[in-house]
Amino acid sequence: MQTGAAADPDQAPLGVLMLQTRFPRIPGDIGNPASFDFPVRYAVVQGASAARVVRERATGLLQPFIEAAQGLVAQGCGAISTSCGFLALFQRELQAALPVPVAASSLLQVAPVQAGLAPGRCVGIITIAAESLTADHLRGVGADPATPVAGVRPDGEFVRAIMGDTLDMDTEKLRAEVLEAGGRLMRAHPEVAALVLECTNMPPYAADLARVSGLPVYDILSLLRSLPRRPPA
Repeated sequence: MQTGAAADPDQAPLGVLMLQTRFPRIPGDIGNPASFDFPVRYAVVQGASAARVVRERATGLLQPFIEAAQGLVAQGCGAISTSCGFLALFQRELQAALPVPVAASSLLQVAPVQAGLAPGRCVGIITIAAESLTADHLRGVGADPATPVAGVRPDGEFVRAIMGDTLDMDTEKLRAEVLEAGGRLMRAHPEVAALVLECTNMPPYAADLARVSGLPVYDILSLLRSLPRRPPA
């Protein structure tokens, strides 16, 4: 699948490794081609459910992800991303296996954003599953394992719709959960000066979070807009 954007001859399509899901992909979600103003190609990694990737650390899925990424590169994709921030665990392995830039997770932005903040200030992360986001995930993308994290409610709409892979979702409830998690994180950690959204289904609510929090908000789309996409040799 590819967006209808006019192709820049110096910019190859982005390749996105998709989890095997069926929940709606609204504008702003990485799985909706309309979220991008440049061409995107998708490949579904069979067996990569949201629950398996988030709760089971994507065990046994590294090779399928590598093979799917190699297929996208063979189709001319000049950079590779994924549709789940928890695939930070595979960042280094995907980089090593591919001849093009790789951004496996929006969490790659944590370290560079942190580097630009004033002393005593820090980045905060909002995720779909705080209990599953470990130091290994953060180390995998060069982020400080002590970075403050807040998750959306475990009994809320994100977990029901995304982790449960439903055919329906209430976007107003999703928006409210992101805003609530942001507020909770800032109250617990007043030193937070910027927010990174782990989940690739959260960008539709990033602007509202920035407005309510007064902080800069980074997500997978902000990362991919700056990722070089040169045609593979």
